[in-house]
Amino acid sequence: MKRISAYLSLLFALLLTGCNGTTRLSEADFTENVYHPAYASGFDIFSRKNSDEEKNASHLVTIRNPWQGATDVEQQLLILRDKDEIPADFEGQAVRAPIRKVVCLSSSYVAMFDRVGETDRVAGVSGIDYISNPRIQELRAEGKVHDIGYDTNLNFELLTSLDPDLVLLFGITGENSVLTGKLRELSIPYIYIGDYIEESPLGKAEWMVLIGDLCDKKDESREIFSEIADRYNTLKRKIRADSTAKRPLVMLNTPYRDTWFMPSADSYMVRLIEDAGGEYIYPQNTSGLSKSIDIEEAYLLATQADVWINTGMWSSLEDLRSQAPKFARVPAVAHRRVWNNNLRATPAGGSDFWESGVVNPDLVLEDLHRLLLDEKDNYHYYKRLE
Repeated sequence: MKRISAYLSLLFALLLTGCNGTTRLSEADFTENVYHPAYASGFDIFSRKNSDEEKNASHLVTIRNPWQGATDVEQQLLILRDKDEIPADFEGQAVRAPIRKVVCLSSSYVAMFDRVGETDRVAGVSGIDYISNPRIQELRAEGKVHDIGYDTNLNFELLTSLDPDLVLLFGITGENSVLTGKLRELSIPYIYIGDYIEESPLGKAEWMVLIGDLCDKKDESREIFSEIADRYNTLKRKIRADSTAKRPLVMLNTPYRDTWFMPSADSYMVRLIEDAGGEYIYPQNTSGLSKSIDIEEAYLLATQADVWINTGMWSSLEDLRSQAPKFARVPAVAHRRVWNNNLRATPAGGSDFWESGVVNPDLVLEDLHRLLLDEKDNYHYYKRLE
């Protein structure tokens, strides 16, 4: 009887671990939430119970609603470590950490790898002429980073030759089933990253923690983000404590044909403006989405604004006057308080504001506070239209 018990115990152990020492996981094992973001709303990181502090613990990342308008969308990415294997019941995507090569379909993902010191893991990007990161351009010159194209027009032959461990996708209004279907056919893991959906400036930056996890830099990425959040919140509190005067009214954006898009009062840019000591000119948009208004309404708003920022393709007051002559005499233009976020731009027109600015919200906040005070020098991303 003892022999039978011993045999059954051995058989059970073999079923659990396999003959090569691998661990057979189940998706249900991942019950310990080891990273619940303080600011981001789009992801959580889970581990097996009692393994949250183990360096070699596998993690299950749950990503929620990673594109505009998504509701009840959930995707999962299993980050395997040591000899752990993909659970038989797992239907999501899986990679083994640290990833060797990654393809980034958004420049903000490049900035996250750069922020955690892992830019060299990037093997492919979308729109390399618009990437500001100097290391990416160096690697491009060395033939180590390639432009794989856009959306459904990706160069799949090139993508396959790069042999990436993971493709980080960017969703606009939904999953690109043509693209994800092709990636599944090629057995290339992928996941949508939802940083651009985050309304909190610190929430956008917090996605770097996930990037750090992929690179086996869990602790380092959390520490880097914590330092960014501390600097941001310290400056925000100081601005609030020092604010005794009327908050400047801020106009945003430029017309697209005959329409002007004004962001939601809860949006990323409006959060930054308010944290910097300004007041958004169009707080009545509480829809959660940008709202289109006509030129006449935009003009009435502009006549009340003290400051005008984010002027798109306009890089000078001459551009503004020639393309929107009606706005040439609004107060912000008359007092030369018009600013654009393209101080750091590529020759093709890519703006580092939407790249490294995503992971440096403390520097963006500093810029906005300075321009609201009408200070002249030492900007990171903004420049005054002359």
